[in-house]
Amino acid sequence: MSTQNALLTILVEKINNDTLVLPTLPAIALKVRKAADDPNINLHSMADVVGQDPSLSARMVKISNSAYLGRTVKVASTTQAVTRIGLAQVKNIATALAMEQLFVSKNEIVKGYMASKWSSTVNMVGNAMAAMIFYKQSHKDNSLSLDTMTLSALVADIGALPVLTEAERHDSVFANPAFLDVAIDKLSGRIGGSIMREWQFNEIFIEVAERWRDMTYVTDNISYLDFVRIGAALSGNMDDAAEVLTAAQERGVFSDISDLESPEFIELRDNAKAIFA
Repeated sequence: MSTQNALLTILVEKINNDTLVLPTLPAIALKVRKAADDPNINLHSMADVVGQDPSLSARMVKISNSAYLGRTVKVASTTQAVTRIGLAQVKNIATALAMEQLFVSKNEIVKGYMASKWSSTVNMVGNAMAAMIFYKQSHKDNSLSLDTMTLSALVADIGALPVLTEAERHDSVFANPAFLDVAIDKLSGRIGGSIMREWQFNEIFIEVAERWRDMTYVTDNISYLDFVRIGAALSGNMDDAAEVLTAAQERGVFSDISDLESPEFIELRDNAKAIFA
């Protein structure tokens, strides 16, 4: 049996036996999510929780001043940032900002793959965010949330991480990047769903993690899945990108492909990506 097939067999067996080691949500994200679920939490208390992590605090201020929220008056403190973002959104935004901590490895080869995967994910998120902002401009009564979509796009490919982690034990696999792509394509949806359940995320995130690659799965109404797929297609993360975009246009997610090539769209995408820089 080749090393590649051996790794695939090992991964499948561990998934079936529920013994695959799944990534743990960063500690600060856990604290923020737990605090946000407290019905008695207030803005000042939430700011104190966020402030326990200087990096997250600084990035929360950055996002509150960004084009993402469309504000021109700048804020300087964590309390001001949390107030501007709001308790309803800070849970998902803080989790999204902490996600980069998962894309690390002590193995130099794997570290390169992790960095590439994070960069690819950020590109996907930026395009997905821009697509949703465009959509909401002409569908103002739409109830989809931008921060939920952002986190959905960030966790969409989370199932790739255990594949890369397991591959660390089989160095020769990295001589064949195409195999890793196949393994991720075959298994990351199933793994991603398991991670979302382990993290106690709701069905929105489970659905995206499990189904975004499966173009035979279509929701009745326009959903977060549509924007994640657009983001993936525009970022080169789907082989059938043209078909994905055509399907999205037919569903009414955007009116014309030229919308996704306009200077306004590109600016929105770049502003979104800058949040995670």
